[in-house]
Amino acid sequence: MNEDELPPRFRADGDGQWPSPSGAVVREMSFCVGDLPDLRDFAALHARRAGMAEECIGDFLVAVNEVATNAVTHGTAKARLRIWCERDDLVIDVHDDGHWTFDDTPGMIAPHDYSTSGMGLWVARRLARDLRLRTGPGGTDVVMRFRVP
Repeated sequence: MNEDELPPRFRADGDGQWPSPSGAVVREMSFCVGDLPDLRDFAALHARRAGMAEECIGDFLVAVNEVATNAVTHGTAKARLRIWCERDDLVIDVHDDGHWTFDDTPGMIAPHDYSTSGMGLWVARRLARDLRLRTGPGGTDVVMRFRVP
């Protein structure tokens, strides 16, 4: 899929881009549960543009999908994904307006062998070069970094 095939509300032109603190152009997409397939297309398009190797795209999309799904099922019905390049990294920031407290850093311990939930952040941590979680009154952000050439 190329950018011309994306629905107009997901294109990175016009209001969908602005400079990051590092000066990089940030692309943004708001989404809900029903938009997850389009979100994966959006993320894949920008990963390819950033130079991510084709054999890495699948793992990248698994991580993005897990975090995005968590945002709209455990956070709020509407969330936002931002994507930009920073040095040799492709950075993904998934934000929802939910707030939660936790004793440990989520996703650091493998789920039990027969778990049916609670695997999303654990999987994403293993696929991303780095994953940071911030939560507070303004919502929750999961920021992941993926190596690109």
